[in-house]
Amino acid sequence: MSQPLPLPALHASHAGTWLRDANGSTRGCSKGEAVMAAADTPLLLMNAPLVASRLGYPDLSGLDLLELFAFVHPAKFCVPTPKGLAHALDLAEPEDDAGVPLLLQQAAGALVATCESEDWAEREGAWSSLQSLARLRWPWANVLAPHVAKPQKAEKWLFTRLPEWEETPERPQPSQVLIEEPEIEAHLEQLTGEGAERREGQRLFARGAGHIFSPRDRQRRPHVLLAQAGTGIGKTLGYLAPASLWAAQSGGTVWVSTYTKNLQRQLRRESTRAWPATRPDGSPPVVVRKGRENYLCLLNLEDALQGGFAGRPAILAHLVARWAAYTQDGDMIGGDLPGWLGTLFRKRGIAALTDQRGECVYAGCPHYRKCFIERSARNAAQADLVIANHALVMVNAARGRDLASRPTRIVFDEGHHVFDAADSTFSAALTGQEAIELRRWIIGPERNSRGRRRGLAARLADVASYDEAGGDAVEAAVEAAEALPSEGWLGRLAEGAPSGPLEALLAQVRATTYARDESGQEAGYGIETETAQLPGELVEAASTAAQALAQIRRPLLKLAGRLEAIMEDAPDWLDGQGRARIEGARHSLSWRIDLIAAWEALLGRLGGPADPEFVDWLAVDRNDAREFDVGLYRHWLDPMKPFAQVVLEPAHGVMLTSATLTDRDESGPDWEHAIAKSGTPHLELAPKTTQADSPFDYAGRAEVLIVTDIKRGDIPALAGAYARLIEASEGGVLGLFTAIRRMRAVYGRIADRLARAGLPLYAQHVDPIDTGTLTDIFRDDARASLLGTDALRDGVDVPGRSLRCVVMESVPWPRPTILHRARRASAAEAAGGAQRYDDRIIRARLAQAFGRLIRSKDDAGHFVVLSPAFPSRLLSAFPEGTPVIRLTLAEALQRVAKGVGDSAHADTAEAESEES
Repeated sequence: MSQPLPLPALHASHAGTWLRDANGSTRGCSKGEAVMAAADTPLLLMNAPLVASRLGYPDLSGLDLLELFAFVHPAKFCVPTPKGLAHALDLAEPEDDAGVPLLLQQAAGALVATCESEDWAEREGAWSSLQSLARLRWPWANVLAPHVAKPQKAEKWLFTRLPEWEETPERPQPSQVLIEEPEIEAHLEQLTGEGAERREGQRLFARGAGHIFSPRDRQRRPHVLLAQAGTGIGKTLGYLAPASLWAAQSGGTVWVSTYTKNLQRQLRRESTRAWPATRPDGSPPVVVRKGRENYLCLLNLEDALQGGFAGRPAILAHLVARWAAYTQDGDMIGGDLPGWLGTLFRKRGIAALTDQRGECVYAGCPHYRKCFIERSARNAAQADLVIANHALVMVNAARGRDLASRPTRIVFDEGHHVFDAADSTFSAALTGQEAIELRRWIIGPERNSRGRRRGLAARLADVASYDEAGGDAVEAAVEAAEALPSEGWLGRLAEGAPSGPLEALLAQVRATTYARDESGQEAGYGIETETAQLPGELVEAASTAAQALAQIRRPLLKLAGRLEAIMEDAPDWLDGQGRARIEGARHSLSWRIDLIAAWEALLGRLGGPADPEFVDWLAVDRNDAREFDVGLYRHWLDPMKPFAQVVLEPAHGVMLTSATLTDRDESGPDWEHAIAKSGTPHLELAPKTTQADSPFDYAGRAEVLIVTDIKRGDIPALAGAYARLIEASEGGVLGLFTAIRRMRAVYGRIADRLARAGLPLYAQHVDPIDTGTLTDIFRDDARASLLGTDALRDGVDVPGRSLRCVVMESVPWPRPTILHRARRASAAEAAGGAQRYDDRIIRARLAQAFGRLIRSKDDAGHFVVLSPAFPSRLLSAFPEGTPVIRLTLAEALQRVAKGVGDSAHADTAEAESEES
């Protein structure tokens, strides 16, 4: 048994602050006393940014147990709470807040003891890493130094320890096979396991899913299935059964696309029933694939380790390097890197270690053969199942580097989000932030900028020296890119002193947007205006900017042509690695050329007649009244048109599935609208549809309570309602808000009160913790509650007692943006008109929020909406048979306190008593 580390410890929560001496007792103290103690000597604490926010002392630092945990156990999960730390280290949970400082000493002792243990699994590389961290004055370095033994042999550098991927032959075209329904049912039975409950809805769903794997009859006519499956049907295994059968028999790849990272993790777990972890040759049959910005970039990490980062970010880089040696796949966002690690360092250090700017040099990188991104892409090309997200599937279909590996059999789980993903993917945005990134990609580092950014000239120096025309094109592109915004552009716009044609355009956009704003600038949110009746100065600036963009696009097109010529008539010095680098450069060039062409098209329409297929507007993006971007935007009125052409048309089989695929009004499911939002009408296709209702007993396990006496806009009343509901439920509440400002106001009023009652409260955009980690904390503590916005309405899977009450602050009305107004006007001529368009959106949001409540057959709880005038036409959003009760807050508190089962029992007893 390890001994507690004899160092003073500090714990702060909304309920109070506690200090423990190195070898003494724990005492409560004031915030001021805690701050003074922390300034005098390094204290043991957990999650320094969170403790700092609790104390109101942003400069707090100390010996953070989470940093020590990340060093000792890289790539291991730990819920970042005292309870979570205790479970991860097999220690006793503290009984209350006062017991936490002792736990911190015990946890520190256990982690230090691990470093001395012979069976420390992550020992390799620890000593070398600790020496580097000591030079950076990491607070833990001196504490750990006596306990981490110097190895007998020098440890290998991280970049020599990582395994290399190997090239594999191109996978042959999949065989044309037909999977029979009895085969699917038998395989499903095998996957669910012997003795598993026989679910007729799941069998029906699986048989329907097999349809998309049938051979295609005609070119550009994929098999499309829209499958609605209620919660509890078991749709994941329902489509994995035919998918795994088809992959085994055809030798092809199935892509399953999700909208949330949570479902990706769930899919990865479920897939182990259908596929082994590895094939006999060691390759993985199942691969999770994400965008490049999710993975660690080894070149960025090397730069950070060798001086690119300084101070605290440099410490983060070394902890990430520890993780990189043990990670499963290098996924930094939602993978096995703890989501809380980056937030401990307060800055965007994690993002700086990924390929955020699309500046990868591919084979020109010294770590190319060890690259996590390239390994993932190659594994995906050989996989039976690729788990991806909607945006990546669409981008891969639109501009994937390898045509042969583009998805042709696709299951879109969380299919109700396909429209939103397509809306984002196929849009165009000419903003200052986007334009400055293009400048950096072309020109490279300027003035005192740090990092490894390299411009076109540096990346293609050997090509330029070999091919004179290519070299001239690079020079012309670099010269033309000077017209793009540069560092400090936002300040120059605010001062009325733009530099160059693009900044001049953005200055006109900003001025016009502010001139037409009617929202009230004190609101602090972004503002926008339509591109109608524009002033002549803006139209003129747009024309000049379009010409400047064309001057950039032309040499890039010429360069792309020269690179293609070099590939066709390769010089002697061009080896395999050089070919791969040029291929990468061609892909990046193609992407930027298309981007600039989209910007030119956007500018070309300004001042002229509107294109009925698009919605254009100007916007100034702000956060708490601070401007961070200015630009012009273009979205498709119906983004499913490009989706149909880019994703559906080349595919052979596509399935969209969700528990809320269709809207449901008084007349029943609206399949006509679901089909319209699938994109199939643009191909003149009639998709198949199927529906499997949830087996859950919503009538007996859930209640919808509409509270009618909380006035809209009354923040004190709203905060009081949330506090009392959380107290009545004894925690386990997910609170959903439509505005961050109201959520912060409610949190600030009630967090201390609830903490004193032993009911922890967490909130998005308030606590310095990422959303995924907040959900983990909420799931781990049945007395905790969580407040959040849209991201929590559809991305939270918390079965069991940890989530037993969902509270919505109001009816989730659509935000009246220019894009929403245009689509609403377009729907005005359809059946039901504009109001039905809005109602569909609201019912979908209500259904998705209600879906957080009942995740398994044993779950039960209340869904509360604080709305004095909830429209009856929206009630069909809830599952049929679910009791809906309009009542006062006092009555709602009684029902929540009793629980659903007890409330139903009490009502039955009362009714029986009245009858007798």
